[in-house]
Amino acid sequence: MKIYTKTGDKGTTSLFGGTRVPKHHIRIESYGTVDELNAHIGLIKDQEIEVHTKEILNRVQDRLFTIGSTLATEPEKASLKSGKERLRIPKISEEDIMLLEKEMDLMNDTLPEMTHFVLPGGHQSVSFCHIARCVCRRAERMATALYEISPFDEMVIKYLNRLSDYLFVLARKLSKDLNAEEIQWIPEKGK
Repeated sequence: MKIYTKTGDKGTTSLFGGTRVPKHHIRIESYGTVDELNAHIGLIKDQEIEVHTKEILNRVQDRLFTIGSTLATEPEKASLKSGKERLRIPKISEEDIMLLEKEMDLMNDTLPEMTHFVLPGGHQSVSFCHIARCVCRRAERMATALYEISPFDEMVIKYLNRLSDYLFVLARKLSKDLNAEEIQWIPEKGK
């Protein structure tokens, strides 16, 4: 199979199910941002972090492919038959969201209470988490914009929301594990 098809040379691409749309379509922006997030998660996984965290991030990457599939499919085509097979779009489950919540609770139990906003940084691994968190928030914004014009499974938006929270808590945990300084944001008094 060749990686290049030349079918996108005029600025269009195919959705899952065959519909062609411009590459700047909100649906493409939505799943493209999820793909970008997935790459950032891979970068976090490549850091010197606990095996358990890497396993959770593997699960997250799998779920992001599920979300990408959902966003790449027009809802009315998600149940159509393609040839002899039905298009099978996996689903995000409540258990997927509960896993993130459970992991956040476990990490939070080991962290000092947060009394101020935290400035991103302190260690490269921590910064990667903050970048992924920001991309996750953008993915969430793109998904909600798409949802307004073409509704899909609401669990996708819920998962992205929870994942950005998870990435923030992971950044704080890595700060602690790596003995990195967690810099609090204390607003300057008016000048």
